[in-house]
This record gives sequence, structure tokens and C-alpha cells, in this order.
Amino acid sequence: MSAEPDAVAAPVARPPPAAAPDVEARLALAEQLLACGEPRPCAERVVTWLARQGHMGVVACLAREPGSGRLVCLAARGLNDVERTALELPSGAAEQPLTEVLQQAVPRFFAPPLAPLPGTGCLAVPLGRPGTSAAGLLLLSADSAGLPPDVAWVSTHFGPRLAALWPAAPREWAGAELLRRVIDTVADPVLLTDLEGRPRIANARAEALLVAGPEASAGRRRATELNQQVFSTALASFASGGASGVRRREVPLVDPVEGIDLLFEVVSTPVVEPEGREVLVSVLRNVTDLGRATQALGESYRRLRATEREARSERHRLDRVLDSVPDPIILSDPSGGMVMMNGPAEKLFATHPGSGEAALRRLRSNNAGFSSFLANLLDAGDKSRWRGQLPLVDPATGATLPVEAVASKVLGDAGELTGIVTLFHDRSEALEKARLLERVKEGSVHLEARVQAATAELAEQNEMLRRQAIQVEQASAAKSQFLANMSHEFRTPLNAILGYTNMLLQGVSGELNPAQRRNLTRIDSNGRHLLEVINEILDITRIEAGRMPLNLSDFGIPELLQEVTAEMDPIIARSKLLVTTHLGPHVPAVYSDRQKVKQIVLNLLSNALKFTHEGTVDVRAEYVPATSTVTISVTDTGIGIAPAHQDKIFEDFQQVDSSPTRAYGGTGLGLSICRRLAAMLGGRVTLQSVQGEGSTFTLHLPRRARRA
Repeated sequence: MSAEPDAVAAPVARPPPAAAPDVEARLALAEQLLACGEPRPCAERVVTWLARQGHMGVVACLAREPGSGRLVCLAARGLNDVERTALELPSGAAEQPLTEVLQQAVPRFFAPPLAPLPGTGCLAVPLGRPGTSAAGLLLLSADSAGLPPDVAWVSTHFGPRLAALWPAAPREWAGAELLRRVIDTVADPVLLTDLEGRPRIANARAEALLVAGPEASAGRRRATELNQQVFSTALASFASGGASGVRRREVPLVDPVEGIDLLFEVVSTPVVEPEGREVLVSVLRNVTDLGRATQALGESYRRLRATEREARSERHRLDRVLDSVPDPIILSDPSGGMVMMNGPAEKLFATHPGSGEAALRRLRSNNAGFSSFLANLLDAGDKSRWRGQLPLVDPATGATLPVEAVASKVLGDAGELTGIVTLFHDRSEALEKARLLERVKEGSVHLEARVQAATAELAEQNEMLRRQAIQVEQASAAKSQFLANMSHEFRTPLNAILGYTNMLLQGVSGELNPAQRRNLTRIDSNGRHLLEVINEILDITRIEAGRMPLNLSDFGIPELLQEVTAEMDPIIARSKLLVTTHLGPHVPAVYSDRQKVKQIVLNLLSNALKFTHEGTVDVRAEYVPATSTVTISVTDTGIGIAPAHQDKIFEDFQQVDSSPTRAYGGTGLGLSICRRLAAMLGGRVTLQSVQGEGSTFTLHLPRRARRA
């Protein structure tokens, strides 16, 4: 009975005119059927009559059971109990041959050995007039598809009688079955319970958490019992709270299959039944991952605070070191602005509360002289140090201080200027010694010793400055690491914001009015733009820190280009540009980092769509056997790039137009990241462009990348 119906069954035609039927026998059967008030006795009389009239070895009468919808055997001749039970089909057996005959109301012949009756062919005849719905089936043993006249007569006259005696499925059962099927499609567990938490209706998800069948293991039964207790306690607390409306609470449950702890948010809504009893409709939402993410965010925040305290401690230690130096020391930024100074320097260059007009005038004079001195070093080109005399004035007394200043550049790892350290040395004592040397020749040895001591002290101070420069470099590296870490920390809550915005847009919390939907759409759009900016900053910092990993694998270029164009399809549709893709002959698979290659091509295609207002964008992939290189080029008919700006656009945070009023947005990191990623993969990105006519960006990628 599990075979395909068309393979084992053939339609049965109505019989041609035959000899005169036994009219008296038919009248006798009709009188018996009219006098019978129950379906089973009627079926018994029909089966007995057909077995006697047609000399048939096996006859059975089937009908659809009300409520469950399965086929049941009302009466049979020539079958034992096991064979009768085998004819009864469960509800939902829509693909069974007998169910199909019942639905189509067309007689069929089934040949052995796949016929429903054991050991013989059989006719399946629907009970009812042609063109009407069948109330049941007659199964008769037969060797051919011919329909006997007596069987056709019984089918036509007994079908309406059986339909009148056999009750149909109640509407209440059909509605409940439909409701059950609907809630079974819900991804979250859904239950209807009384106020004490005893389930009355539950979908399949809820039964998996709270119900264990008799064949379940002992561990699963214990898990479901524990879940029932926790859930009932939560609902009991809802009922005792006396609050009306929707009630929420987080409930810890156990996965009966995996045995892992889960956290659910139970949202219960009170409902009053027609009888006046209050029940609860509860939906369980799995928030396990959200809880774990919250814990991870808290841990990251604690680590950030610890790093901040450590950095503050290092700053205080540096301040104490500088304050311990008797000579004035000033740390300036690359533009000459003062960043840090020790105590002696504050007396000469910093304002103090209560300073008079004369003291302020002297301070301004000192600052002007110091700025002029630093300008000499900044204008000296490659010279890393500048020494000179600097006339200063004591702001408190107005006395002139002959000072010698030594300014040294502090360079970063790439040779860039990160700061300037200036050491001031008061020459008053040295000048006094020179005068004494002129007057007293015998004190020359003593003076020389003191000069040597001063020189040694200066060397010690230079060593201290070198160490401080190392500390400054370490602080710069720490800032880069901090930026990389904070990009991760920004992305986590931003993803949560985007997720909840998307849920609201999908109507999880109810229907939205147009203004709410428009505002949420703006939040989602701007959030995704901010996420792209953070991702670009994260990529550039990871590349600079050497922490960008490579995941090398073999992949095909056609599939990658198809995936890229599919992801850009919404933007392509909005742009109304003609975007084409061309593959050269014999483009081989590539062994490289698929995700990074995809990121480069996505960025190049996105830029082409962004800067092309009309015309076409062509994506082309070719293989160059001479260099064993695969090239992927993106050609547009956009605004183009002038030759003077073609190198600039590949630098960090650079665009052709970087003014605040520029026509195109962006961070200026996209092409810089593309070029760096290509270099990591052993390739390069080139540009050919004519301003006003369009551009062609080409990724040259080796067929097999080498792991660094």
C-alpha cells in the first residue's frame, strides 16, 4: 500500500449494458438498508449481499472516521482481523492509493502483488453518485478492471445512505486541529496553561522542553520534570502578583537533549475563557546568547577600566620622573603646542592664579621666545636636534635668565614626527664660572671638574629622555591597541542595536505606524553605516598591528563574483546602472583567503556604483598564464580621477575631496584597506582612470598565495 498509485492502479470504466439484473434481490437489499439505522449493520448487509450475488471471495466496506480522519473497516467478508486492520489508514496518509481513490471519487483496479487485498487483485469503488464526494469505499477481489453491474448499483445507492448515517467531523475538532498546526509552526515554545502552570495546549517546541514520552531516557525525564517545576513556579508568581496585562520574567531551563543550561524570557498574557476562567498564554523566548553577550560585555568593560587605571598610573609615574629633574623640561606635539612640562618649566611658562599683569606679560614673552626656538628645529629638515641660546625672564622677579635649550625630535616606528622634547639649562652659573676663570686662574681645575660633572649630569638626563621617548612610543602602541579593542567594543552594542531595530521593523513588538517605521529605518541605515566605519577602522588597526589572520583555501572565481553581485543587487537596482560580469577563458581556482578577496571586490564594485551616475559597470575576471596571475577588474563610466590624485586615494583617511562639504561620504579607508589586503595575499591593486570618462581598478592576485 506504500507504492505509487499510478504504478499499480488503473481507472475502471462504468460497465456496458448487460443482462437484466436481479430486480427482486436489489429491492430486498434496498428495503433492508432503509430499515437499518446504523452504519455498520448496513455495511454488513451490503458486504453479505455482494459476496452472495457476485460470488466474490473478498468484499470490504471502508469509511472515513469522524474526528481523526482515518479510514476504518465497517464490514468485510473473506478477511481475518489482521487483514482488516491492515486496510485501515491513519489520518494524513494523503499519498496512499485508497485515500486518493476516496478523494477523486473514481473507481480503480489494483493488480497484485501491490493491491490492498492480500493475494489477489481488487477493485476500489467509491460509494456515491458520480461527480459527488464519496462517503466510503468498497474493496472487492477481482481479476480485471471491469465493474460488475451490481457493484455499480450498490455504489450509487448505498453511498448516500452511508453518508446520512455516518457523522461528519465536528467543526470544533477541525478548528482545534488547525490551531494546533498553526502554533506548531511557531519557532518559540507556546503554551496555554491554567494559573497554576498546568499545560492545556502546547506546541511541539514546548513539548520538547516540558514533556518526555514513555520511551525517553531517565535523564531526559528528570530534565523535563525540573523544567515543569521551574515553569510552574514562575507562572504561580505571575498569578500571585496580581498585575494585569502582559507579564515578563526570565526563567532558567535545561535542554533535555543536550543537557545544557538555557535562559528563556517568559511572556505571559492572561486570557479569559468563555466559561469565565482565567488562563495564561505564554511564549518562551530563548535569550541565552543575549545573556552570555551581556556577561562578555561586562568583562570587557572591566578589562578596559583596568587598562585605563594602568595607563593613568604610568602617566603619574612619568610626571614624578619629570618633576624630579631640576632643569625645565617640556614635551611638545608635532605642531609645537605644549603637551607636558615639569615643575621647573611651569615656573617659566605656566600661568598661576593671582599673577599680576607684569608677570603675565613676562610669561607671554617666554612663550613667544620658546615658539620661535622650536620653529628653528621644525624648519631644519632632517636635522633631529637643535641647540641654541634662549633669553628668558623670571616671571616673579623680572630677572634675565640666560638659558641654553636643546630640542630633540621624537620619531615613531615609521620615522614620523610624534613629539619634541626640549631641555632647558640655566647658563647663569656657567657664565659666572667663566668670569671667575678670567679673574682667578688657579680655580681652573676646580671649574673644569664642575664642567665635567655638569656634562655627566647632562648625559644622564639624555639617557632619561631616551627612556622617556621609549615610554612615549610604548604609549603610542598602547593607543593603537586601545583603538583596536574599542572597535570591537563599539561593534558589540551596535550589533545589538541593529538586531533590535530589525526585530521592531519585522513587527515583533506589534504593528508600527508609518512615522515609527520611517524613524526605525533611519536608525537601521545610520547604524549600518556606523558599523561599516567601525569595521574599516578595525581592519586598518589590525593590519597595522600585524594581527590580521589569513585563512587560505581553494575557491572558484565565478562563484565568488556571483556571490558579490548577489550581495550588491539592492544597490545595483537603486542605481539603475547596467552591471555586467565577464569571465575569461580557463579561469582556474585560486588558493588564497576567499573572504579577503571578496572584501576587496565588494569595495571596488561599491565604489564604482557610488561614483557612477549613469552608464555601465563591468566586472571582468581573466587568467594570465605567463605570470600565473588571476586579475579581477571593475570598470565604470563614472567621474574618473585626475592623475594628481590617483596615489592619494590609496592613503589612509584620504579622498579626492576631503573638505567638509564634499559630495561623497566615507572614511577614506576602503581603498587603503584593499591595497593592504592585496599585499598580504601577495598581490596588488592598480588604477587606470581618465577624469570625466571613468576608472578601472584591477586586483592582481597570484594563483597560489603563500602563508606569511
